[in-house]
Amino acid sequence: MSEALGAGAGSPSDPTYGGPHDPEHDPRASYALEPQYVARLTDRVLATTGTTNPVFSPLDGAPLANIPQSSAADVEEAFRRARAAQAAWARVSLEERARILHRVHDLVLDRQAEIMDLIQLESGKARKHAFDEPMHVALTARYYARTAHQHLAPARVPGVVPGLTQVEINRVPKGVVGIIAPWNYPFTMALCDGLPALLAGNAVVSKPDAQTMLSALLAAQLLEEAGVPRDLWQVVAGPGRVLGSEIIGRADYICFTGSTATGKVIARQAAERLIGCSLELGGKNPILVLRDADIERAAEGAVRASFSNAGQLCVSTERMFVADQVYDRFVERFVARTKAMSLGATLGWDADMGTLISADQLETVSAHVEDAVAKGARVLAGGNARPDLAPYFFEPTILEGVTPEMTCFGHETFGPVVSLYRFHDEADAIARANDGEYGLNAAIYTRDTRRGRALARQVKCGTVNINEAFGATFASLAAPMGGMRESGMGRRQGAEGIHRYTEPQSVGVQRLLRFGPVLGMSDQAYAKVMNASLRLMDKLGRA
Repeated sequence: MSEALGAGAGSPSDPTYGGPHDPEHDPRASYALEPQYVARLTDRVLATTGTTNPVFSPLDGAPLANIPQSSAADVEEAFRRARAAQAAWARVSLEERARILHRVHDLVLDRQAEIMDLIQLESGKARKHAFDEPMHVALTARYYARTAHQHLAPARVPGVVPGLTQVEINRVPKGVVGIIAPWNYPFTMALCDGLPALLAGNAVVSKPDAQTMLSALLAAQLLEEAGVPRDLWQVVAGPGRVLGSEIIGRADYICFTGSTATGKVIARQAAERLIGCSLELGGKNPILVLRDADIERAAEGAVRASFSNAGQLCVSTERMFVADQVYDRFVERFVARTKAMSLGATLGWDADMGTLISADQLETVSAHVEDAVAKGARVLAGGNARPDLAPYFFEPTILEGVTPEMTCFGHETFGPVVSLYRFHDEADAIARANDGEYGLNAAIYTRDTRRGRALARQVKCGTVNINEAFGATFASLAAPMGGMRESGMGRRQGAEGIHRYTEPQSVGVQRLLRFGPVLGMSDQAYAKVMNASLRLMDKLGRA
């Protein structure tokens, strides 16, 4: 990413120009990205307001860009362009659309260093967690490219009269899909929902989060380079409270990833228009460490589950229920591994955990930990903000003795904080894991995987991993992913992840026999014939 990194501010006419001007004394004085590089990305935003929103890196506060802001009229224009492009795109062969997705796969792998740099500059995550994003997008693009016909080709189903009734199911694109994407995985979430929408013949209007626009804009640029018509993927920028309703009011389907409170608002607005939506929302994800668990493996998984992307991962763990028989040994290993983590806010591979993204996230995490400690919780590791590392850095934190009156007991922290609880009876552990209204992801550690799968069926979560934190389900693209209860509705990945963007259309062809009396037969006689036919078909084992 040499052309993008290491820049100073441009001229006053440059859209990225502005900010402090004394690099010797102020790290925010120089742009972390070349203004020309940023200008090529921000040119993709459909915005005519003349206003911009400044974005700074959580790594060190350095300015990244001024993002042009869109208006309601811009959203309307984005949908107009997208609809025009979609009409042509729907006529492109499925084979060609699949080839384009395969080119996305190759481009993402070829450009992964540039992608990771931009992700880190915008989000502050460690590089190994930034790597997860191009990897997941490549997996998504390849999976849907290679299974396009499996999911979308017309399918023949049995007709009511064998040999005389032929029925075919078509998958008709919805039209224009609205995607409101979050900041925590800005490249992944910019594309993983949209790629199957494109393959199914839809257009997309995307509103990425204001904090991570550049990663999403790079994603849009790579789509065009792969062969996606520019107008087919529109990007608008602005606050959700301003643009969200405008998008929902025009889209044929909505994808949203974010808070449960906002998801409920979107669901109500979508219901008013009778359009579908898929919502991945909050979570308070549990891990169960059973008495026969491999302790070292469970401790390693717990670190990844709790502290990947500084805990800012929808499927990350915030509650751990550990069997009495192994509790002390597990805690010893988990704490030791956590304290041994390398912390840093750099673009290198040496950090095990990066920073939180914003002052708001730091405030929430700090408040949850302070509240817990004030009410009697014990800090086994971490517990402190680390402004010496980055403005919003918070240490990976393990709490013990968390009780229901503490905020972090039932509320999502969305940061590097996990609470430990003992259990003796597995049925009690399952009940405690199911406590609350969330149900996104869970994990179970046990050497008896058959028993683990049986217990998984009792856990009210959309995904459950055995002897793995979240990767077994998250990285298996054929497996649907989403939440139960207040963790959301709908699924991404697998057949569900692409069929949500289509309307199933049944086309029936009837030969020779019509459905009604023939040759002067009375209605009563026709009914007797049909009754006899039904009994015969049942004896023949026909569905």
